[in-house]
Amino acid sequence: MTRSKRLILPAIGIALVVLMAVLPLLNLRIPGILPGPTYTPGSLALLSLCMVFAALALSYNLLLGTAGMLSFGHALYFGAGAYGLGILLRAFDLPLVPGVFAALLGGLVIALVTGAIATRVDGIPFAMVTLAFAQAGSVLVRRNQAITGGEEGLSLQTSNVPDFLVGVISTRNLYWISLAVVVLIYLIVLWVDRSRLGHLAAASRENELRVRVLGLHPVRAKIIVFVVAGLCAGIAGMAYLLLQSGTQPSAVGADLTITVLVMVVLGGVGFRWGAIVGGVLYTILDQRLTVLARAEGIQQLPDVLRIPLSEPLFILGALFILVVMFLPGGIAGTVDAWWRRRTHESIGPVALRDLDDVESLAAEPARVAR
Repeated sequence: MTRSKRLILPAIGIALVVLMAVLPLLNLRIPGILPGPTYTPGSLALLSLCMVFAALALSYNLLLGTAGMLSFGHALYFGAGAYGLGILLRAFDLPLVPGVFAALLGGLVIALVTGAIATRVDGIPFAMVTLAFAQAGSVLVRRNQAITGGEEGLSLQTSNVPDFLVGVISTRNLYWISLAVVVLIYLIVLWVDRSRLGHLAAASRENELRVRVLGLHPVRAKIIVFVVAGLCAGIAGMAYLLLQSGTQPSAVGADLTITVLVMVVLGGVGFRWGAIVGGVLYTILDQRLTVLARAEGIQQLPDVLRIPLSEPLFILGALFILVVMFLPGGIAGTVDAWWRRRTHESIGPVALRDLDDVESLAAEPARVAR
């Protein structure tokens, strides 16, 4: 990465965070995307939901993009955060802050146990094991009516939540909470990616045998990355609970994991900002296409056009196919390739640099001994 790029990208990121922070104070309209001006509760609620799912996509990108672990059960940890906090507030009558820390501890245990089992295998077996855990969690949520609310979902115990986070009047505060969650998870993922742990996980993704030959422990690195990704997903789940004033069984299901996978692929696997873009773009399309499907102009079209255009999932599926066919690197991958061609920057595989870093790490104890 060139020096100019290292300076430009953080500056752009900070500017975007500042802009997003002051957005609720501005009167901006984006027709077709936001339902009203940016200061209205409807627009802020949509933007908050976008940021929650962007944070979830970031956590999944840490699994798939950094460590190369294709999980079909990542929603389990999102749901664990949402249901864990909701149950602690309702059943144990805990205040919000202690409830958050207790829910994080519970999520840590769940991620550690399931990760220790799932990471014993690789590839498709790993994906199937994570799917099995997610399905088990979904069954537990749906069958325990007294604790989780069953099919009806779990509502937020508002008496244990500060007043400034309850109700439509608090939408602006919930928006800022969602923004803080995205920034926090981005910083966690950035720290992991740039740490020795991240280099080891990325190197294991490409050539685990080579890493083992160097005397390092790739499985241990994978477990840690798995747990960190699960905790990040749990934080996003808790923000979702506060934003939606409750949660539903779909927050634990495998369908949500597939949705997040689509977000990451749409944005670009391995790119942090791509995961954010994919999460925001997918969420806006999912929400606004439902409104578009009911538009009078769509309903007046011939059946051959009206029926598919009335189904948001059809449009989203078509969009995903187009991205995979014509933008195989996703949005971020395409932009990154264009930038590298424009600046004549080398497009060497990042994983090879990670392997070199890991070899240096393995050789370091020998140099110290000498």
